Amino acid sequence: MTRRAIQDQAAEREDSEYTVVARRYRPRQFVDLIGQEAIARTLTNAISTGTVAHAYLFTGARGVGKTSCARILAKALNCQQGPTPTPCDTCSSCIAVGNGEDIDVREIDGASNRGIDDVRAIRQEVATRPTRGRYKIYIIDEVHMLTKESFNALLKTLEEPPPHVKFIFATTEVQKVPATIVSRCQRFDFGHLSPVQIAEHLQRIVEAEKRQADRDALEMIARRANGSMRDAQSLLDQAFAFAGGAITAEAVRNLFGIPKGELLGQLADAILRHDAASALKLVAGACHSGIAPADLMDQLIDYWRDLLLVACLGKEAQDLHVIGGLRDQVTSQANSCDVDLLLSGLDVLTQARNRLRGTSHALTLLEAAVVRLARLEQLIPVQQLWERWELSRGPSSATNSRPQANDPNDPKSEIGKKKFSDLSSSPVMAPADRPIEEIWAEVVSRMGLMMSNRLRQANSPAIIGPKTLVIRFPAQYNAAYEYCVQPANRQLIENALRDVAGASWSLRIELEAATSNAVTCPEVAPRSSSKQRLEQTMREHALLARAMEVLDAVPTNIDPEFGNAANDASVSDRNEPEDL
Repeated sequence: MTRRAIQDQAAEREDSEYTVVARRYRPRQFVDLIGQEAIARTLTNAISTGTVAHAYLFTGARGVGKTSCARILAKALNCQQGPTPTPCDTCSSCIAVGNGEDIDVREIDGASNRGIDDVRAIRQEVATRPTRGRYKIYIIDEVHMLTKESFNALLKTLEEPPPHVKFIFATTEVQKVPATIVSRCQRFDFGHLSPVQIAEHLQRIVEAEKRQADRDALEMIARRANGSMRDAQSLLDQAFAFAGGAITAEAVRNLFGIPKGELLGQLADAILRHDAASALKLVAGACHSGIAPADLMDQLIDYWRDLLLVACLGKEAQDLHVIGGLRDQVTSQANSCDVDLLLSGLDVLTQARNRLRGTSHALTLLEAAVVRLARLEQLIPVQQLWERWELSRGPSSATNSRPQANDPNDPKSEIGKKKFSDLSSSPVMAPADRPIEEIWAEVVSRMGLMMSNRLRQANSPAIIGPKTLVIRFPAQYNAAYEYCVQPANRQLIENALRDVAGASWSLRIELEAATSNAVTCPEVAPRSSSKQRLEQTMREHALLARAMEVLDAVPTNIDPEFGNAANDASVSDRNEPEDL
């Protein structure tokens, strides 16, 4: 909206009756439509060239100018000095349309006038000519609320209306409008307004109202409006009433329960340090101070989005939610984060936010989301779960690339057995004269919960060659071996080993040969009795193998009905074990 238009509307305010900001500063001209310049230009050119369509469909979110644009178009068509792209706003027709009182321009609420009888009344009216204007104009707001029968009754009139009739439809849910209606209209999609555009317009309103407001306060209002100018103006109205004098950032935070940027930074820092306890204390303090859990989660989502943008774009990241000097903190945190981890964090937050609707346990869901964020690196990705399931169904691919029996570096080979036992029986020293056990303990402590638990199931490590380390898993910990031998997990272990030891080391992960009582390696499993084969099948089943591993137990009794002859034969005859 132009500065002159804002000043004119501010001057019209009557002290005897207060009119809200959203109504007083409603756009009056096409040039006043903020953020919809392309639409304004198209309609202006259509009026100038006499190519105005008989029906228009305006779609978009609430408060972005759909109905205001419809009124401006109606004024432009029926202005006494028109049709003109710049209605005068002084003639009786323009004034009546602006006030919603013109007899030839009907504004219809689609939600309350949705029946077929209402549409039939329109069909009868369009046959008569306008009373004083050039056109009869029907503005139907929330047109998607009309019934199916109403749309069908409107089709013929909409396709071939009389030359003196124009239809303008507005909707926030265009997907609910039948395609037969959409195809008969010129469609314009109204986009969300950016926080910068909203803040600048709010600044002009503040100046017209002869008030004072901090730039940070207006930016917070603009972001809270979520792209809606009308919502932003309503929030500004509340801020005027709350602050009394100048609108400060602190006043806006207190009014709308917006957490301080410093709180969000501290909360993010605790989460990124995996300090769930400190994060929960910050959440509790914020909620006790009056911040709603839903608002805090919204702000946390915005903060995580800022981290993601900075991590991907660096200094080129624009339109961040953080204000003031907090950008440096966001940059520092983003540089220490993995992009995939931030994406996973956004998934956690958005899913939790969707679950807040209609629940009385908002704080619990927020706390659970914060704890999950803090433990995100310790959770197992779905891909790894799938790989583990695949490994439980057949021989590990890693076993196919094991060293040959004559390899002196293979601790299981005849040549390497003595070498391995000799090395592991004495305190082997790594670079910098640190025992390998001490280095390995630090490596294990640096891994996530899942990985560290797996590594602790292995025997003590040993050096078997130049910068070559080997760890061996007992046969009953086959699942732990298969988890660690995966290329991605193996690389994580080697990276941690390099960081701790100060040099690149090769890591060899081995599995001890299975005993006759516990067969865990399918490629070396001897053919045995039916009971032993069933026991082997239980070990190779993902869930049963996991239970045996956690309980450190082996089956002592097998139900005679467990399995059948066909299954026994398939287990005996096939190289790969089948699922139960």
